[in-house]
Amino acid sequence: MDANQKRVALVTGATGGLGTAMCQKLYEDGFRVVANYRNAEKAEKWKEEQKVLGFEIDMVEGDVCNFESCQKMIAEIKEKIGVIDILVNNAGITRDKPFHKMSKEDWDAVISTNLDSVFNCTRHVIEDMREQSFGRVINISSVNGQRGQYGQANYSAAKAGMHGFTKTLAMEVAQKGVTVNTISPGYIATDMVMAVREDIRQKIIQQIPLGRLGGTEEIAYLVSFLASEKASFITGANYAINGGQHVS
Repeated sequence: MDANQKRVALVTGATGGLGTAMCQKLYEDGFRVVANYRNAEKAEKWKEEQKVLGFEIDMVEGDVCNFESCQKMIAEIKEKIGVIDILVNNAGITRDKPFHKMSKEDWDAVISTNLDSVFNCTRHVIEDMREQSFGRVINISSVNGQRGQYGQANYSAAKAGMHGFTKTLAMEVAQKGVTVNTISPGYIATDMVMAVREDIRQKIIQQIPLGRLGGTEEIAYLVSFLASEKASFITGANYAINGGQHVS
């Protein structure tokens, strides 16, 4: 690799709170960042906001739930920017309900966005990573994939499945210079969490030994470290960032 050439990092679900922090940190640390999006109007506004803040981030459209769409998206990145060196599988949604009230649509939507997307994106970058003897796949799971959570049978199953995927793929590609790791955040101060009613949010915080929500920048810092050259001996791992809420 040319010393002046930047590693290319693709972040899925990039325009949310965690995704934004990841993109910014990777950019600050010298990566060529590509942000995946589905909503063009939201993406354009997000890109302008990042530009004002000093972050020149490339954007590419793609439905991570769709295998062919991911293939097209990644081919476009390769053509316009270059081979993807780092893939951050961050896209995710929730459709919470007790299992006896959960519809097939609720199940399918969450499994598709949170778990199928990991296959859809990783499958289209892994051969290039193997060929160039370098690659980083970073899967963003959840504390609720480690411990379970009432009303989240779909979400917990998907997030636990992500780490099962991580462990096996890590073994398969280790000798090719490719690492695969999972990060499992607890409750982070994203817009979604901050929109929760104050009294409920305080009850959540009371369950966290550190007595606060996590910061998006704390997750982003670990993402950037795992993407770096210095993390080459770390693979198949699951990093819990939850303030001590769940210890295993």
